Amino acid sequence: MPVGTFDAWDAAVLISILVISALIGIYYRYTGGKQKTTQEYLMANQSMTTFPVSFSLMASFMSAISLMGVSNESYQFGTMFCVINIAYWISTPIAAYIFLPVFYRMRTTSVYEYLERRFGQATRLSASLAFTIQMILYMGIALYAPALALEAVTGIPRTAAILVIGLVCTFYSTLGGLKAVLITDVFQSFLMFAAIYAVIAVSAIKAGGFAAIWEVAVERGRVEFDDFSVDPTVRHTWWSLIIGGMVTYLSLYGVNQTQIQRLLSVRNLKSAQSALWWNLPILGLLSFSTIFSGLAIFYYYRDCDPLLEGRIKSRDQLMPLFAVDTMGQYPGLCGLFVSGIFSASLSTISSAVTSLSAVTLEDYLKPMYKAIFKRTLVDSQSTLPTKVMAFFFGLLCIGLAFGAGSLGGVLQASLTIFGVVGGPLLALFSLGVCTTRTNQRGALLGFLVSLIISFWIGFGGPKPSPIPLSFSMAGCENATALAAQALQLSANSSPVVIEPHYFWLYRLSYMWSCVIGFIVAVLVGYVSSIALAHFGWAENSEIYLDKYQKQLDYDLFAPILSRRWRRQAERQNHLTTTQDEALTKLTQQ
Repeated sequence: MPVGTFDAWDAAVLISILVISALIGIYYRYTGGKQKTTQEYLMANQSMTTFPVSFSLMASFMSAISLMGVSNESYQFGTMFCVINIAYWISTPIAAYIFLPVFYRMRTTSVYEYLERRFGQATRLSASLAFTIQMILYMGIALYAPALALEAVTGIPRTAAILVIGLVCTFYSTLGGLKAVLITDVFQSFLMFAAIYAVIAVSAIKAGGFAAIWEVAVERGRVEFDDFSVDPTVRHTWWSLIIGGMVTYLSLYGVNQTQIQRLLSVRNLKSAQSALWWNLPILGLLSFSTIFSGLAIFYYYRDCDPLLEGRIKSRDQLMPLFAVDTMGQYPGLCGLFVSGIFSASLSTISSAVTSLSAVTLEDYLKPMYKAIFKRTLVDSQSTLPTKVMAFFFGLLCIGLAFGAGSLGGVLQASLTIFGVVGGPLLALFSLGVCTTRTNQRGALLGFLVSLIISFWIGFGGPKPSPIPLSFSMAGCENATALAAQALQLSANSSPVVIEPHYFWLYRLSYMWSCVIGFIVAVLVGYVSSIALAHFGWAENSEIYLDKYQKQLDYDLFAPILSRRWRRQAERQNHLTTTQDEALTKLTQQ
């Protein structure tokens, strides 16, 4: 297990960060509107500026999973993963100008209200339930990751770490609402960057500069940007990272409740789009920095891999082990690093808690209240149950974190969860905003078929384990004994290794699971909608404003399409009017 120290200075820094996060929650509980309305509690009274929202967009999902998972990715598999940033740049204008204006016109607390207006209540409830399951699973992983860090650095049991982080996060999220979450996200984002740059700086000092880190990475085969293979079983290629990254990014930043809730907290659509664009360089900077931090860690352990040496149980613990091995001579620096890991997790969990409480209120509690009591749940009565739900989801997150270790690698597990659910959800919204022929029955059929296939691919098995790049034990103090042990294990094993046969879908790169889910949902949803309408088994009256189904509700569609359809309708109306006038003149003659 780890060596090194986590002294009083480090503990003081960590405790200070947790206390500050809690105090922010208390501050927003007793200032402003004092969180007495759901509009303030869940939407920050739509008074936020671009700066905190842009940081919050990054911190909501690129959290401890990025800090530890992406760093571990470049340590084990090289730098190929950085190509996914191209997908972010391609996808941002789609999210900003196709999806965001539709949600902004509606100004609803839950994005799934759009699905009810476009398709019907059954579609809204199905999508909302899928999102709830997705976020609950993701919260468990996000809390599990920093617990690994604390365990590796200090030896404190993982259980204690999960409880401390989970309870602090639940406290300020429940107390301060979205305003507190957004401001703590900004504070915690800077700590995330501080943790990454602390790793890079310490390694660069020991290496004598950044050039030495890069040279070793090139020499040991860690630098790779040119895998253009079209083989879908290759873990990371340009095609899987760009196409799969686009679907994953749009499912998060285009139609996800957590991110849309933040974007709707600003004053107007232009500010919301600016926040999305400003998030892009912040996200890219964190991504590239974290990938380089993996190379920096590899430089330090280039001749003695800690996992092969037996010092750690999983390479997800590499970054915190590096911190305790190298930062002890700098008082408080190791504590700052662990605080960055904690902050990353806190921002993600708090974001999930606020979004889940919003969805629960709007999609479940309000409809249930109206069905039972035959009246609408007023805003003044809904704040308390919303806070109770936030508290409940915080505690649920703590419980699920204890089972997150069974999901395998932190990064791959998180992307698998978002791919499995995110692809079908993105397809559902895409069919809504981009087509007029898709109806509720067709959309639901496509969504459910896609979910089944995506879950099968994402969590079915057995699957082949990814093969990492080579590691060395030549520099270990007990290198001879470790080598002898490896030879003994090899001698005791069968000389012939028979590769198990894996089903071809299980051999696909995990990056393709979201793409398959998206494509299946779109194809099945659109084709089945046309077929059902043809046989008179489904109708699509929700998209019209009049009972004669002549006037489209253009607010339900992407602006670029609604403008085009509006012009076509105007030309058609003008042509019809002209023909009527001509016919009238003829009849008068």
